[in-house]
Amino acid sequence: MGCSKRCSRFGFEEGHSFGHSPWERMTIQSLQPPEGLLVIGYGNTLRSDDGVGPRVANAVAALALPGVRAFAVPLLTPELADPVSQARVVILVDAAVDASREVQMRKLAPADTSQIMAHSASPATLLALARDVFGHTPEAWLLTIPAENIGIGEELSAFTRRGLETAVEQIKQLASRVERQVRLSSS
Repeated sequence: MGCSKRCSRFGFEEGHSFGHSPWERMTIQSLQPPEGLLVIGYGNTLRSDDGVGPRVANAVAALALPGVRAFAVPLLTPELADPVSQARVVILVDAAVDASREVQMRKLAPADTSQIMAHSASPATLLALARDVFGHTPEAWLLTIPAENIGIGEELSAFTRRGLETAVEQIKQLASRVERQVRLSSS
């Protein structure tokens, strides 16, 4: 059915496909029941371990898991609210500098308001934006990976590389659960 009313409201033709940034490469779809798992890895890939979020998203995308979409982005921007609203479950992946020395997955709730005061949003504000603009907030998780080095560079420390592997395994387990839920709801 293409992008229909949602797309034409913003001056795009039906079936329009965006082009440059990772979240713009997708085709806007018509409203449909939420489906599948969305992984959004964010961080600065030029600041060593801070780039672990996008690397996790790229690793998940390379696995081509059924029902899983993955975006690697530098920031959580308002444009991500649309794909977030279309997901059954979303995992936001980020580096954690002053946190536990273990990979942590915590349940997220939307913020009270979807007001964004800068060019990027917090995970909770992004969920609120999905709720307020698109009418759906998925089950949401924040997956944080401990970072040792956020200096200039593109290499991950050995410690954070191990955290990346742990995070991908946790995402695979959650993807399996979501895939079972999707199958059960469609039968």
